[in-house]
Amino acid sequence: MPKLISKLNLVRVMVVFSTIVLFFCSSLRHALFQSNAFDLGIFDNGIYLISQGKTPFVLFRGLHILGDHAAWILYPLALLYKIFPQVHWLFFVQAIGLSLGALPTFYLAIHAGLKPSKATAMAAVYLLYPLIFNLNLFDFHPEVIALPALLWAILAARLQQVWRFTLAVIIILSCKAVLSLTVAALGIWLLFFEKKRTCGMIALFAGLSWFLIATQVIIPHFSGGEPAGVKFYDSLGDSVFEIALNLLLKPGIVLKQIFTLSNLEYLILLTVPVIWGLSPRHLTPLIPALPILFLNLLSDSVQQKNLTQQYSLPILPFLLVAVISTLAAGGGWLRQPKKIVLWSLIAFFALAKYGYFCSRYLRHFDTVKASQEAVALVDTKGSVLTADHIAPHLTHRSVIMLATKGAEQFDLNEFKYILLNGSYPGWDSSRELVYSLVEKLKTMPNFQLRYQKDEVMLFENQDNTTTIQPLKTPQIDPK
Repeated sequence: MPKLISKLNLVRVMVVFSTIVLFFCSSLRHALFQSNAFDLGIFDNGIYLISQGKTPFVLFRGLHILGDHAAWILYPLALLYKIFPQVHWLFFVQAIGLSLGALPTFYLAIHAGLKPSKATAMAAVYLLYPLIFNLNLFDFHPEVIALPALLWAILAARLQQVWRFTLAVIIILSCKAVLSLTVAALGIWLLFFEKKRTCGMIALFAGLSWFLIATQVIIPHFSGGEPAGVKFYDSLGDSVFEIALNLLLKPGIVLKQIFTLSNLEYLILLTVPVIWGLSPRHLTPLIPALPILFLNLLSDSVQQKNLTQQYSLPILPFLLVAVISTLAAGGGWLRQPKKIVLWSLIAFFALAKYGYFCSRYLRHFDTVKASQEAVALVDTKGSVLTADHIAPHLTHRSVIMLATKGAEQFDLNEFKYILLNGSYPGWDSSRELVYSLVEKLKTMPNFQLRYQKDEVMLFENQDNTTTIQPLKTPQIDPK
């Protein structure tokens, strides 16, 4: 028992250390103006509007926040903004969510019969899995809260703690509509392979029910169309129903989408960090991961086939449980904790994107100070037109739009502030677009150039009293 408590305390220290590191890294990235309107700006703007008692219609997305992924977890998150409206709350929540999964991983390993040293090694495997670090650098996504919740749900089911399991399932479903498929598959696994009848039935019923409610009622009501992710499956159809139908009736298309080199590369990236602990005899824990894995393999988008974005997040808990099952049965290529941690360290250094801080994130470092000074001069909640990478610093307002392709058609008089960066125009923009807007602003006497340095320019409308209305055609979502 003393050794168990000692190792548990060590894992807690690891969780705290990881939280600090992740929070620092995401905050530094944001300070370097490397965060983006898609997705950090979307969630920050929506949560801010909720906290102010306003309709969370994200204007530059052209969508109510629930019309995106039916992520109603954003409403309780808005309570943090009631304390103090600050985007760093999201970085903090994300850092905790991503780090906290180490604790249930440790408990699952102990429950499976592993020694405390091996259980601690599994907690390290979790924290060093490259997706954890990489996802933390990719703005903010509410499903990071579902990651530890999935692990707690598995543990609660195995301990026959029905109420805790139910609470974990509710949290998971609140984070993103597509996670309902993971929950439903979790129910199948628990019901038929783990023999946890009650928890299995709860998960299966809740998952299927929420999938139908979210995709067929909530999202269409708030967006006026299909779920955003449908666009990633153009080769299979234009709606959830059509895609599901083609999966059954057109196996040729399905096979063509799955058997590709990009998918092979994705599977290698996904499994390499834990390949030492995967055994054909102990793969049933991967059943709940299959829906998301299948969707990622079917997708037309390369964004869903890497370890840098959120799409693989629901797969990780079940990879870990599969590894724990292998170790509990005495299998695995590596069985000594030191070797397990060493492999994880090698995988981390090979696949984690920490190098971005010495390369990609410093490409436009020369404009950071100017951007900070210009942002500080936006001293009201007036409407703003700005670049994608500057937007997350100014999303605490009702009206903010992006100076991206198509912005030349906007009525500039509807904006109080226009903040542009000629040397770093940002996503879906160009130097030509920026200076075409600048030349237009120079001909408008109501706009004054309030700040200019290193091609960072802030124009202020002295006469602006109008409120821009939602565009009929929303700006493109790159997700």
